[in-house]
Amino acid sequence: MVNTKQDMFRVQTYYLLASLIISGVLPFVFPLWKNADGSSFYFMSEIVYSVLFGLSTTLSLLSILSHQKRKQQFVMGRLNMILNLILLGLFVYRTLNASGESAISEKGVGMFLPIFSIVFLVLANKAIKKDEDLVKSVDRLR
Repeated sequence: MVNTKQDMFRVQTYYLLASLIISGVLPFVFPLWKNADGSSFYFMSEIVYSVLFGLSTTLSLLSILSHQKRKQQFVMGRLNMILNLILLGLFVYRTLNASGESAISEKGVGMFLPIFSIVFLVLANKAIKKDEDLVKSVDRLR
């Protein structure tokens, strides 16, 4: 029997924790962009952004908590990547369809948070896949 405390703190847990912080904490700190009047636009101003960031955070948390179910963790990571791609697509669409300088004056760091989250999710899924392959190879030897 593997020690569950050691099992929970594998490298993919740290990557998923980074993704959780990026999608759950940093959007409160960094604005998505600045409006023409100089005011900062945060994700809470639109329900779609709030829901997508919330779902991404929830999937990261559930993925961390399901550390013993690697296949489920892998699928949740993929779903989380898709959510972040949708979120990034919405940001790009909003930026490209802004009429001149009237809507978005300056892009904020918050617009790039889904990219960082996707990078950590890819790293987590690589580590999960590596663990799954290791378990399969050990099972083959038995």
